[in-house]
Amino acid sequence: MVTGEELIAVLAGTPVDTRMGVDCLTAARLGGLAFPLASDPRRQTAFQISSREEKEAAVLGVLRQAMAQGCRKAFVYCNSLSSSVDFGPLAAATGLHIVTPLDVYRALAPRYRRLGLIAANAQGLAGIERTLLSANPALDLLGAAMLPAVESIEAGVPPEELVERHHLPELAEWFRRCGMEALVLGCTHFPYFKEALAARTSLPLIDPAEEMVRKLNEA
Repeated sequence: MVTGEELIAVLAGTPVDTRMGVDCLTAARLGGLAFPLASDPRRQTAFQISSREEKEAAVLGVLRQAMAQGCRKAFVYCNSLSSSVDFGPLAAATGLHIVTPLDVYRALAPRYRRLGLIAANAQGLAGIERTLLSANPALDLLGAAMLPAVESIEAGVPPEELVERHHLPELAEWFRRCGMEALVLGCTHFPYFKEALAARTSLPLIDPAEEMVRKLNEA
């Protein structure tokens, strides 16, 4: 079991969502160290569309840095990063126990027939779609990429204002009217506006963070 004294490396796209990941662990009485991969959302996207070799080398370097600081587990608090980097071989190479949102989606997929999905970018959409459909090929999916919403979160726009600015209630209603059973918040920035959006839609919202923490505790 993880104790509050053990350090867990938190990898994410930018300093903002990395801090969100650390805060998520802190709320669960776990200790996290922040390791952002980029300085802002657009540089994060640029990193994620770089070559496989570049990405793997960069992430491996970060993981080894985390190990040197005492981390033996990693919490990848970023859907699009999880989608663009194969963490399986990196876990094998380092011996770290690595938990990503995709681990949660594999278990989630068989429970549904139709899901809506919003992500930061198309990298995130594609990776989550691949994971969900590999676990449930019969699943119907509708998706949207929302980098401008991520940038508003990074800028500190209040959740209620953000929900209005980006027409999220209307988008959720579109998913609902299309027959989706739930809406996956496929970016770890998005819990920032979860409560504000939940107050404006009847569509259930799925956030993988709680299940990710449980998986950390099981190791």
